[in-house]
Parts: sequence; C-alpha cells; structure tokens
Amino acid sequence: MRVTKYSGEMVPFDVDSLKKSLTRSGASSAQVELIYQDISPKLHDGITTRELYELAFDSLKKQRNTYAARYSLKKALRDLGPEGFYFEQWIGKLFTDDGYRTVTGQVIQGHAVTHEIDVIAAKADSLLAIECKFRNDPDAKISVTTPMYFMSRVKDIKDKDFVFFNENRQFTDGWLVTNAHLTSDSKDFGRYYHLNLLSWDYPEKTSIKERVDNKGLYPITCLTTLSDLDKGQLLRRGCILVKDLVNGPDFLQQIELKNEKKEEVLREAQELVNTPVARA
Repeated sequence: MRVTKYSGEMVPFDVDSLKKSLTRSGASSAQVELIYQDISPKLHDGITTRELYELAFDSLKKQRNTYAARYSLKKALRDLGPEGFYFEQWIGKLFTDDGYRTVTGQVIQGHAVTHEIDVIAAKADSLLAIECKFRNDPDAKISVTTPMYFMSRVKDIKDKDFVFFNENRQFTDGWLVTNAHLTSDSKDFGRYYHLNLLSWDYPEKTSIKERVDNKGLYPITCLTTLSDLDKGQLLRRGCILVKDLVNGPDFLQQIELKNEKKEEVLREAQELVNTPVARA
C-alpha cells in the first residue's frame, strides 16, 4: 500500500512509523493496537497523508482527547499561521521557559542595513537573534540558502552595541527555527558554521517535538475541545500556550462558552500539560 504526500509524491505505507506516532500521543501499546484495528479497514492504496491523519486523530479522540491533542502537534503548529505571527510568539515562549527574557518583532540597525528580528532572547551574557521560518506545507523543507542568508544577517548585527532589557548588549548567537524540516545540506551548513538550528525533528533529542512533549509546551491550537474560532480568539488575547490557559483560566471568561464546556476544556488542558508522554 502507498500513501500520497501533500506534494503528490507517493511513498510506501509504513505501519511501524504510524504506530510509533500513535504511541507518542500517550496511548498504551494495547490502545495503539485497538486504534490500528479500528482504522485498518479504511486504509487503501493511494490514501493521502491528510486522510490517514484524520482517521488516526478521530480514533485517538475516541480513546482520550489528550491523545488526539498530542498527535495533532504538527498540525497545531501550522494552525499558528497563516503568516506565522503567533508561531513567533510561541517560539518566544519556548525560550522563556528555558529562562530567557524575550521580545518579538524588533527592528534594529545593523552595520550595513536594518533587520527585523523575529525573537530576541537574553539570559546571563547571551543575547540571541532568532529567525522563525514558518511553513504551511506539511512536507516543507528549509533549503541551505536559508541558513546561508541568515548567517549573513547575524554577521551584520554582531560586534555592535544594542540596548535590550535595559542593558547594553551585543548579540552572541543566531538561531534559525522552523516548524518544517531541514535539508541535509542545511544541517551540514549549520554544523560547520556553528549556526544553531531548530526544526520539527532536529536536533534529534532537542527538536521542537521533543521539547514540547518533555516540557508540556503545547500551543493552544492543540486542544480538541475548542473550535477554530475559540482558538483564534484566545490567540488574539495572548493565550499562546495550553499552559497559559491552565495558569490563567480567566482567559475562558473572554470567549462565549457554556460553563460545562469551559470545565471540559480545562480538564483537557490540565491533563495535556501534566501527564507524562510514553516514549516509543
């Protein structure tokens, strides 16, 4: 059996890969087998990755909302679009969780030209310039020209004094961050020139998906008990993380939900950020 990717390319169906992704949702081995048995009769040659995702998502949701929420992480990151403004804010939250002070959308004057820096993060003697590359295409890859271009921007702002967080500072590092994948050339270039790269699945042990699962830093768009309209309203009010909702349930007072629905949303949110994830 073959699967049709978003690009139209057809690849062999990998049942082990599917089961591994189902296990990452937090479902037990027994539950994964039940889910696979549930969706197997609906599989067919040429099935699209979107159809396969929806089958798995719906079956996971029957087992537990939070399983489906974790499984939807990659899509939930794309839902921070369409332009990536909320993705930049979410990345700021990731670095804040690591102890950085962050600010987004800053325009600064380099040695030669001006630059808009998506996220600036400071901790101790470090000042990071973070470039966010948001992609709506599930199969998108960041080619080597992107880190090449970003390195030139970092060079133009290094060894120059700036005032951030009420202190005179100089940029120490650049980070290129994306919700997409990186080509092998991009990874090689980053390693050779010591450029920090962070993508959906790279570096292997500290990738976006690993960081999110390890620390419960799920975007609000993961929640299955909220409509797209509700999610949009929460994002506009600055509720970016599921943790933001857990720590500030009053966010739900700002959108039109019945009390029973609010309780359901909060239950899912609390379980999502507080329950450890099984490793495959």
